[in-house]
Amino acid sequence: MELISEAELAGKTYSAQLVPKIQELLDVQQAAPKDLDVIVVVRGPGSFTGVRIGLSAAKGLVEALNIHLLAVSRLAVLAAKAGTDSSALDAGRGEFYFRVHAGEALLTPDAIRTRLAGTLAVCEESALKVFPNAILIPPLKAADTLRYALPRLVAKEFDDVATIDGNYVRRSDAELFVQPGARR
Repeated sequence: MELISEAELAGKTYSAQLVPKIQELLDVQQAAPKDLDVIVVVRGPGSFTGVRIGLSAAKGLVEALNIHLLAVSRLAVLAAKAGTDSSALDAGRGEFYFRVHAGEALLTPDAIRTRLAGTLAVCEESALKVFPNAILIPPLKAADTLRYALPRLVAKEFDDVATIDGNYVRRSDAELFVQPGARR
């Protein structure tokens, strides 16, 4: 298994760029969608919109092409890249997405400190400021995700496209800030 190309999308324009960028990457490799066997996707946590767009596009391609889907946690990839059991990502609003072993939650820094056993991995300067003893690693790339997913790819441990969902951890702003009695 080899990563032959990757591309980053500008923030806040994922939905407009994702499918054309996939086609561009395939074109550069003189490949077509029919050449794909599996799609590996990060299912969160992260930006609600980013996770939804990425996972929806992956599920749509998997269904259309009749291929396999393998979805992984961004926190799990981060911990694996750092060689730790724990990882954290800034979730905004003074909270962090936190993983210890296989459990993931949205917690305050103080709550993380009480649950933390061992070394914490982070990939954001904002998280390092809150957790100065953490290991700061470079931001995650596609190659990191594939390295993490490789054992499951080899074992053919794919996800069920009908039941896999985003790992949002936090509810969407629409759910959090809806006014009681508001029209739906």
